[in-house]
Amino acid sequence: MRFLPLVLAFLLAACGGEAPKTAVNVGTPAPAFQSVKLDGSPLAFPEALAGKPVVVRFWADWCKYCEGEMKAIESVYQRHQGKGLNILAVNTGQDRKTAGDFMQKIGVSYPALLDEQSAIAKRYGVVGLPTTFFIDAGGVIRGKIIGEADEATFARHAEALLK
Repeated sequence: MRFLPLVLAFLLAACGGEAPKTAVNVGTPAPAFQSVKLDGSPLAFPEALAGKPVVVRFWADWCKYCEGEMKAIESVYQRHQGKGLNILAVNTGQDRKTAGDFMQKIGVSYPALLDEQSAIAKRYGVVGLPTTFFIDAGGVIRGKIIGEADEATFARHAEALLK
């Protein structure tokens, strides 16, 4: 119990000492953000995908759970993109080359965005990777997974957005 203040101080320091302005949880509106895709084109969320279900997934190449999960997400994406499922893989804290090399290595087709300063992750209150938000067509968060999820769990959350 005496280590609790130390742990809390460490967590705040790891997150840059900034908490999200509002709690970002199931039932709350997804925070808006602007980013750049790996190809250099800008993306403004939610405007670019207004009226569409979106999965926003935070990751980094050093995350030992991200690679396998991102490959599993690819198969769900391939099955459901024709039904309107969108996935935004937000690389947290890394540069374009690192993120691009990783995406090419694992061979996924959904878009990756850059969050080199982790500003988007902080806005979403991300404290660990991977973290995934399932956002309905109205821009409301309908699901949240902190940590690794298997393909079936990811598919169940994604399919719920399409109903």
